[in-house]
Amino acid sequence: MARGKQASGLLTQQKVLRAAVALFLEKGYAKTTTAEIAAAAGIRQSSFFHVFPSKEALLLELVRRMFGGQFDLAEQHNNGQEPIFLYAVETALQLHIAELTEPLRELYVMAYTLPTTADYLYRTTSKRLQVIFADYLPDAQSKDFFEMEIASGSIMRGFMSVPCDPYFTVEAKIRRFLDCSLKLYDVPQAKRECIIEAILRMDLHSMAEGIIQKTIQQAEAGFEALIAETE
Repeated sequence: MARGKQASGLLTQQKVLRAAVALFLEKGYAKTTTAEIAAAAGIRQSSFFHVFPSKEALLLELVRRMFGGQFDLAEQHNNGQEPIFLYAVETALQLHIAELTEPLRELYVMAYTLPTTADYLYRTTSKRLQVIFADYLPDAQSKDFFEMEIASGSIMRGFMSVPCDPYFTVEAKIRRFLDCSLKLYDVPQAKRECIIEAILRMDLHSMAEGIIQKTIQQAEAGFEALIAETE
C-alpha cells in the first residue's frame, strides 16, 4: 500500500510540474495561481498542497531542474577549458534565457528574489565558486565565497530585470556582467577580456532555447514515465 501511495504522490507531483512549466512559460510566475496549476494538472487544489506546500516550493523544484540543465549544457561546451570559462558560460546563459520571453525573465528574477530559491542558488553556486576561483583568491574561505555569491547574484538579478534594447543589447549586458563579476573574484583584466570575447563568439541564443526545451521535455517525460509504471 505504501508503494502505491508513493507512486500516486509522484504522479501527482509530475502532473503539477508539467502544468506549472506550461503556465509559467505562458503567464509568468506571479500571474499564475495554485488553483490554475491544479486545474491544468487535473487535480483538486487540496491535492496540490499534498505534494508542494506552496507555489514557492514548486518554483524551487523547477529551479533545481532548470539550473541543473543549464550547468550540464555549459559543461558540454567547456571543451576541457579552465573552470572560469564554465562559470562564464553558465552565467551568460542565464542572461540569455531571461531575454527569450518576458515570462522567463520574471521566472529567473523571482528565482533570485524569493527566500528559498535565492538561498538554494547562493549555497549551491558558492560551493562551485570556491573551486573555480581559488587560485585568484587563495586566502578566501567558504563564507567569503558565499558572501561574494550574494553580491554577484544580486548583480545578476539586476541585469536580468532590465530588458535589452538597441542601446543595451544582450551582448553588451553579458559583457558588462562578466566584467563586473569576474572583477569581484579578482580575475585580471586581460584574462577577463579574453574570456568575455570567447563567450560572445558562442551561439548562446540556441543554447538558451535548448535549455528551455529540455525543461519542457523533462516535465513531459517524467509524467509519461510514471504513467507507464502504474499501468
